[in-house]
Amino acid sequence: MKKNLNLLIACLCLVIQVFAQQNGVKKAEPRKEGDGPYTQLIIRGVTLINSTGSPPLGPVDIVVENNRIAQISVVGTPNQPINAARRPKLISGGKELNAEGMFLMPGFIDMHAHIGGANKGTDADYVFKLWMAHGITTIREPGSMNGIDWTLDQKAKSAKNEITAPRIYAYTVFGQGSKTPISTPEQARNWVRENAKKGSDGIKFFGVAPNIIAAAIDENKKLGLRAMAHHAQTDVGRWNAMNSAKAGLTSLEHWYGLPEAMFTDRTIQHYSNDYNYQNEQDRFGEAGTLWKQAAAPYSERWNKVMNELIALNFTLTPTMDIYEANRDLMRARTAEWHADYTMPKLWDFYSPSWNSHGSYWHSWGTEQEVDWKENYQLWMKFINEYKNRGGRVTVGTDAGFIYQLFGFSYVREMELLRESGFHPLEVIKAATLNGAEALGVDKDLGSVEIGKLADFVIVAENPLANLQVLYGTGAIKLNANNEVIRAGGVKYTIKDGIVYDAKKLLEEVKEMVKAEKAKTGYSLKQPGVK
Repeated sequence: MKKNLNLLIACLCLVIQVFAQQNGVKKAEPRKEGDGPYTQLIIRGVTLINSTGSPPLGPVDIVVENNRIAQISVVGTPNQPINAARRPKLISGGKELNAEGMFLMPGFIDMHAHIGGANKGTDADYVFKLWMAHGITTIREPGSMNGIDWTLDQKAKSAKNEITAPRIYAYTVFGQGSKTPISTPEQARNWVRENAKKGSDGIKFFGVAPNIIAAAIDENKKLGLRAMAHHAQTDVGRWNAMNSAKAGLTSLEHWYGLPEAMFTDRTIQHYSNDYNYQNEQDRFGEAGTLWKQAAAPYSERWNKVMNELIALNFTLTPTMDIYEANRDLMRARTAEWHADYTMPKLWDFYSPSWNSHGSYWHSWGTEQEVDWKENYQLWMKFINEYKNRGGRVTVGTDAGFIYQLFGFSYVREMELLRESGFHPLEVIKAATLNGAEALGVDKDLGSVEIGKLADFVIVAENPLANLQVLYGTGAIKLNANNEVIRAGGVKYTIKDGIVYDAKKLLEEVKEMVKAEKAKTGYSLKQPGVK
């Protein structure tokens, strides 16, 4: 059985590799967007919303020199004229950005961000610009499904700012590129060493036999790299989140393996007798009952698991957004941004299908949604308490599946953390500093502090009052003239000191989608509607 499963995993990785080579996602075009970098950049008069636990502070002038934050100066008090004597001086060749009345945060980090897919019509430029338009300046690519060499190429070009893209941390699906099935610990260690030599930043695990994953994580740690895991049901019965944490895994993706670590009256999820893992409605439908099978909140087992995971410095990347259609399919399907920003092939991919991953709406309705609403209540309670006890929670999206669109889904994930009980400032911390810590790059990223890299998000509206102003489509607002307007949308995304007009990036995406629809004669319709 173990050999058959390892063979299945190896074959899957080979299929991914071949698919990437034959039907690869188009790489990003040379960068045409963004102004800078500058020898000196001064952002004037902004209100700083940091990730350090500090309340908002402003107005401040932030000075960037050679892509590092050199000075943060308070230049006045709210509702009063700026004190010119406090302002840092602009040097010859420097650039000023007037941000008075605006709000600045550290650049956002998406800890679970797949770079498109050829069968979805989501090329790199489309995906990168949606991310950058929403202030996402750093991503962790969980698996490099386009091939690790492809991802490393885009990573290098992004690092040099030759393309308009977030900085990329490239993780490889375990076993990708292996010429033979990995069936022994030594083979696992050899693959890990080869993966590191290629320049990969880490590993993404799915379902792997215990002796194999233990050896791989151990070898990966010895090399100073990090790892993440989606604990697939194919192996979670013998290796759950607690096993991974004790072995030294960096982060849990989604939530698979966490309820299983808190079972008290069973060892395996209650599968119906006709369950088939390859039928994704079985897989996702019955997953909606899983948290109810675990120990009750604040019970002895619940507390023990939580406290031990925190002691092990284990990171949770819940990606609640990617499952939200399960609790309200109509809401996810009819999100207003689909009409202008979702590519035709991607929309088709979302529609009910026996073949597309995450398109499992074979017969989805009230009963499944009620199960998932209860699932979310328990899941959110765990996540919020994990944060309260000092555990690290990050923001990741897994967009490009299940009606979740790149960029837009990031803001939705932030809203779901808020729903879980996070203070808005805790949401910002999860989106920035926590991600940087989990990546091991918090000396350079994650907060606005002197010496760190110049990655920022600037928005005209206060996101702490309403996170929805971060959506590219903004938030609905009624003005004093009884006119309905749209407020917000990220104004500027700054990465490596280069200033991008976020709204212009979003407009470019809109034109991409419009051109594709015109070329194909496509009209977006709801599933089953002629």
